[in-house]
Amino acid sequence: MKIGVFDSGVGGLSMAQAIQAAMQEAEVLLRDDRQHIPYWKHTSDELLGFVTPILQDLVNEGCLVIVVACNTVSTTIIDELRQRIEVPLIATEPMVKPAAASTKSGVIAVCATPATLASQRYAELKQTYASDLTVLEPDCSDWSIMIEANQIDYQKIETEISELLKAEVDTIVLGCTHYHWIETEIKELAAGHALVIQPEPAIIKQLQRVIDNLPTER
Repeated sequence: MKIGVFDSGVGGLSMAQAIQAAMQEAEVLLRDDRQHIPYWKHTSDELLGFVTPILQDLVNEGCLVIVVACNTVSTTIIDELRQRIEVPLIATEPMVKPAAASTKSGVIAVCATPATLASQRYAELKQTYASDLTVLEPDCSDWSIMIEANQIDYQKIETEISELLKAEVDTIVLGCTHYHWIETEIKELAAGHALVIQPEPAIIKQLQRVIDNLPTER
């Protein structure tokens, strides 16, 4: 079985590797769009123009399901994409629900792009699962650019995480797949103070559920 994975940039590689490790019999096809990074600076119409042909190419190559690893795309244009693409699309969203379930301090942080944080979908997640919590949203606007260029300012990241810990954050959500590449460093900074969560395990479970329910004739 062919499984597609799409992300704006290098973040998708982490997701694709996790899926391949969990589903070794599958053929995972990874596509990105580094030409237009950062995605959060583009309008929804522009994103549709970028993403639709890439996903259609994955369908044409035989993918029966596609993981949209980009939180920005998933929280802004996933409904429109599902109307255009004929195979199931698995969205990647900030893990507000599990963060709300795990917090003891009542203070969580969501590290995400400005477009994700400004999206209606993210607002819905906060209203549904975190209306009684304090949700901090640190300025991560240049994190994906740093990671994409492999020029990471670890001091800047340490400063952001330290400020969150001072505010009694005990759960940190990585709401952009680019940030998976600095997950180890963030966990080290937060060790003993905050849980750091990202969606790869949840995406793999959802992917398996979707695959199990695909029509047998396909």
